[in-house]
Amino acid sequence: MKQANTIQKPRSPAWLNATALLIASFTAIAALSIQVRPGAEVVAVAFPPWWTSQRAFLAAASVDAIIVRTTLPSLLVVRIDQPAGLNRLREAGAWFALDPQAIAACFRQ
Repeated sequence: MKQANTIQKPRSPAWLNATALLIASFTAIAALSIQVRPGAEVVAVAFPPWWTSQRAFLAAASVDAIIVRTTLPSLLVVRIDQPAGLNRLREAGAWFALDPQAIAACFRQ
């Protein structure tokens, strides 16, 4: 009787799972720490990076947001007065909103 050849399935290195877990946990913690707090009046708003600063200013001004500070041409710190201000900023072209204190250390001017 002839012995059948078994093909062993290649295994990933042991460090690969640990690295994937480290990256996933870092991403989750970073995402939670830069979220806008409920009821925040001042938020950092990211517009598409190919927009000029003038276009980002016009989009923020179109929803009556008061510009507090600029960090990058497409990242503005604005004050919103009405509760639906974030939704109106998204409709004006903003991709997402961030907690301005979380990004303040990255973009000192």
